[in-house]
Amino acid sequence: MSLTEDERAFRKIEEKVKRAIFEYGLIADGDRILVGLSGGKDSLALVDLLERRSRIFNPRFELVVAHVVMTNIPYQADLAYVSRFLEERNLPLLTVETGFDASTDRRKSPCFLCSWTRRKALFELAKERGCHKIALGHHQDDLLETLLMNLVHQGAFGTMPPRLKMDKFEMEIIRPLCLVEEKELRWLARWRGYREQTRNCPYESGSNRSAMKELLARMEAIHPGARYSLWGSMTNIQEDYLPRKSR
Repeated sequence: MSLTEDERAFRKIEEKVKRAIFEYGLIADGDRILVGLSGGKDSLALVDLLERRSRIFNPRFELVVAHVVMTNIPYQADLAYVSRFLEERNLPLLTVETGFDASTDRRKSPCFLCSWTRRKALFELAKERGCHKIALGHHQDDLLETLLMNLVHQGAFGTMPPRLKMDKFEMEIIRPLCLVEEKELRWLARWRGYREQTRNCPYESGSNRSAMKELLARMEAIHPGARYSLWGSMTNIQEDYLPRKSR
């Protein structure tokens, strides 16, 4: 039986997740993985795609899903909807509350402090639940925008890798959506009927990420294959053609 256009588009996304898992060694047999679920389209897609993948024989792995509530930020996910979403996939929802005081560290942006506080809560919960990997819903656009932010603001060539070993916490962070474009996830959210969450973060307007999103779009307008060139550049470092300080 032939597939519809939508079914082919969905298969393409699933294939990208499969390729990321095997190319970057994200998941192995017997893994118990904590998935960070914010309630937005990216994390809903991550749970959706990984749950489907977990029913395939190779590799065999188990999912634990967690939502972090930030007590000092008014943005709240619709936990009733999120719980129903997980119940349909036979997955329980774990919730943990935490928060931060942006005035305690002026050297770091509120976005950094929020991200780190959430991450720390996930590390602690993962250890409690016997998980040694944490899956986050960052997609290809997130990784490319981070690359551009580091180049422009830090003078460094780096991004959020598909797989990051955190020795201090004896934990690995994995990003199975790293090859999936954001526009594909927007389509998936509409097709699968994910409920859109209302964002109300007081610090969001001060983030540099929106500027990098615009920069990436402008680069693609100049050259449609710009994102793939940027992605490829991270594994095609031509050191002989870079400046070197003489000792």
